[in-house]
Amino acid sequence: MSPAKRSALMSRIRGKNTVPEMTVRRIVHALGYRYRLHCRDLPGTPDLVFRRMKKIIFVHGCFWHRHQDCKYAYTPKSRQVFWRKKFRLNKQRDLVHMARLKNDGWRVLVVWECELASPKSATNKINRFLERRGSASTVVRPCPRSAP
Repeated sequence: MSPAKRSALMSRIRGKNTVPEMTVRRIVHALGYRYRLHCRDLPGTPDLVFRRMKKIIFVHGCFWHRHQDCKYAYTPKSRQVFWRKKFRLNKQRDLVHMARLKNDGWRVLVVWECELASPKSATNKINRFLERRGSASTVVRPCPRSAP
């Protein structure tokens, strides 16, 4: 692929209002919860923020955020040094944001893109998180669609 084509392709990748994020927003709305979007005053600019409950949902793409053991978290064959560094920095940044949020008393849920292939289980996961009370925690689960 030519550099111009690659650039055009990469420029179309969005960080907000992605299909997975919109799916999670529809699920949360259908469950009767209301939320704020992309609060820039919080570390990591969380996708969905429930201020009164002090809860946050991040919708992570398996590729960009390196969902462990997920077939979608592959490394491109070209420019592997670049991609490995980029992915490492993405993961480090995610961990820093999660730690800061947790230290500030927020409960954090990560919904992975691949989990949305099963809307019923994604809805149950989100509903359990939003209903639950207690101390701050990070909920991260293994990929349900792991590579063989």
